[in-house]
Parts: sequence; structure tokens; C-alpha cells
Amino acid sequence: MSDTPPARRVFIKSYGCQMNVYDSERMADILAPLGYRAAETPDDADLVVLNTCHIREKAAEKVYSELGRIRALKEARVADGGAMTVVVAGCVAQAEGDEIIRRAPVVDLTVGPQAYHRLPELIALAHRGRGERLAADFTPEAKFDALPAERSVTGVTAFLTVQEGCDKFCTFCVVPYTRGAEYSRPAAAVEAEARALAARGVREVTLLGQNVNAYRDGDGVTLAALVRRLARIEGLARIRYTTSHPRDMSAELIAAHGEIEALAPYLHLPVQSGSDRILKAMNRGHDADAYLRLVERVRAARPDIALSGDFIVGFPGEHEADFEATLTLAREVRYASAFSFKYSRRPGTPGAAMTGQVAEPEKEARLARLQAVLAESRDAFNAGLVGRTVPVLFEGPGRHPGQVGGRTPYLQAVHCDGPVSLVGRIEDVVIRAAGANSLAAERVLETA
Repeated sequence: MSDTPPARRVFIKSYGCQMNVYDSERMADILAPLGYRAAETPDDADLVVLNTCHIREKAAEKVYSELGRIRALKEARVADGGAMTVVVAGCVAQAEGDEIIRRAPVVDLTVGPQAYHRLPELIALAHRGRGERLAADFTPEAKFDALPAERSVTGVTAFLTVQEGCDKFCTFCVVPYTRGAEYSRPAAAVEAEARALAARGVREVTLLGQNVNAYRDGDGVTLAALVRRLARIEGLARIRYTTSHPRDMSAELIAAHGEIEALAPYLHLPVQSGSDRILKAMNRGHDADAYLRLVERVRAARPDIALSGDFIVGFPGEHEADFEATLTLAREVRYASAFSFKYSRRPGTPGAAMTGQVAEPEKEARLARLQAVLAESRDAFNAGLVGRTVPVLFEGPGRHPGQVGGRTPYLQAVHCDGPVSLVGRIEDVVIRAAGANSLAAERVLETA
């Protein structure tokens, strides 16, 4: 009698941040021994996992909308004598587990971001019609210790979670309530995972954390020291990290950007607002001048660095003068890229109860004005590369036949003519044209 588990299909959909992408990959890893293989759509899946994000209200509502569609699939499957298990994982599950089960009976179980390593056990219990429906209260140590050492990776880039949780308690943010307190994985464990990724052909890793530059493991290893260790791994050519907090951008880490060749010249450094009054209301712990001085120090260490940021418009109490201060800061920093959002009230956060909520039409108008400023600086940064030679890590085929695509050290997408055999290699290209979302390039070919 064979011990091979029966073939099953799992569909995993990720919402939100890169950490959810990493978590979804790890869920697939722990489900593989149960016989689960990836399904392209939920239509033919025996197990559907929605790995959710709770940062913005619309993200949570998208989950409920998706569950409505899955309910029809599950009912059709049951009518044909089959079965489907539906799991809601991630931060919405952590924050609203009981509410999910009440609103969407199609869900068999919910599992928070620190408990997904128990999915095999919880699914087995669900199959037996008993056991836990909500699994949310576990420590990150238990999760990382339980994950399999081997990762199923495809491609030459990979995410690598090194830190979880946040102790900052910004008044707009649910992360401290859904991901918990800051926890840093042991440097040795991170290094072992990075070495395994490199051995499987990964050339670039992005170190992930809700507050990644606060990384400090139990032995006192900082993020800068961790990057130095990873930079020595053979085959690993590029290292990135995200997301950072200005308060944790240490002198050691700033210096690392100028000293470590493998550390990409790219920094995501959210500011959220350019108004000191709003920054204080957000509990950011810094003012606009401190942020600008920090940017100066980073650029002094690495003059060509590409800066990225996050902005929230329409935070409670934001007046036109506050918003104008945000536009001024955005123009001064000259971001290579940025993410900007309308403020979204998240239940349980201090911001949700604040007076002075900004009307939706005003938020929309301000967002459009800010995005125009950010697009201008992005386009200027991209245009500044035209005619320059830059190294590109090729990641896969391009959008058109005969093309390959990759990214510059500054995280811009690039496409050029070339064979698929270039994938995994870093080669110099000359940038010939710049668009809003990608750069057109030409390979620099050696001549005899």
C-alpha cells in the first residue's frame, strides 16, 4: 500500500503586502506533504486559502466579495458529491475571525499570520467536522520553527521575512494589533534560508518586515550586520529590504548603503505626511525636518540612491495647509517611486475615533494632486537614466516575443531584446527610453 498522499489542489490568493506573498509561499510549502499542488483558479481547487490584508478597508471588503464567489463554487462542488475547504488567513482573520465566520459561513476556518504553520492540523480537524475554527494566538517563534527548511521557489528573486510586528503604534495602523509586537528571527536562521535560496538559483532577496530596520535578533545582530553576512553568500548578488521606519534608520545602516556592494541603491522610507501637526497626530515620532535631514544623510552615503515613500492623505484633522506641507516635502525629496492612499478608518485604531474626519471627495481631490507631484518626480528620475549604462538582473521573458525583462538596481522594470538564457544573469544595458512603468533598453554587447 502506497504512503503517497492523494493528489489534491490548493488555490492561494494573496492580498496586500510582500510579507503576505512570502507567507503564501510558505503555506504552499507546508501543504505540499499533504499532497496539495497549486491550482491556477479556485474553480478546480479542493482547498482555497485567502491570505488577507487589513491595512485598508477596501482590502477587507474585497475578501468578503471573493468569498461570495467561492460560496457558489463550493455549493456546486458539494452538489456534485465533492468537497471544498475554505480558509481565511492573514491579518483580517486575526482581527475579525469571529466576524468572518458569522458573515461568511462558507469559511471552514480562520488562521492568523502567526498560526498558519498549523494549517495541516487545522485542515485535518475541519475534514473531521470538529476542532478549532479560529487559530490566531501563537508566537512568531513557534511559526518560524515549524516551517519546513526547504522552500519551493521559482525564479531568481525571492522574499525573505526576517522581522514581524511593530511597536510604533501609529494611530492609523492595525499592524500592532494583527501582527503583534516586534520579533526578529535569529540571524543564523535567516542566513541558512538565504543560502538555500541561493543554492536554488535565487540572485536577489528582499528582506521583509513590518518594521524591518528595527531588526535586532537575540544576539544583538542588527539589520546592517545581517546584510553584511548575507552579502558574503556566493551567488547572491542583490539584497533589498522593506518596509522601514525613519526612527530606526541607524547610522550603521545608512553607512551600509555606501559600503556594501550587494545592498541595492534603493530605500523605501515612508513619511506619510509633510505636516508636523499631522505627523504628531499619527504618532509617527518624527517631524518633517527630521525626515528631510535623514534623507540628506542617506544621499550623502549613497548619492545615486532611489528613494521610495508612503503617503496618507485626508488623515483626520488634515487641513489644506497640512496637505500643502505634504506636497512641499514630496517635491523636495524627489521620490523615484511612491505609494499614496486615502486615509481609511480601521476599526480599533485610535485614528478611527478621531474628530475631523475628512470628506471623501476632498480626500480624492488631494490624492489626485499628490499623485501628480509624485508622478512628475518619478518620471524625472526615470528620464535621468536615459542614455546611461546600468546593470540589469534579468528575471524572465518580456511581454513580447524575443524580449527579456528584469530590474535595475533602482527597482525599475526593464525590457530589451535578448534570449531567455539571460534569465538569472546580470548584464549591462543602455537605457534608450523611459515610460511611466518601465524602461526600454539595449544590451551592451562585447566586441572582439
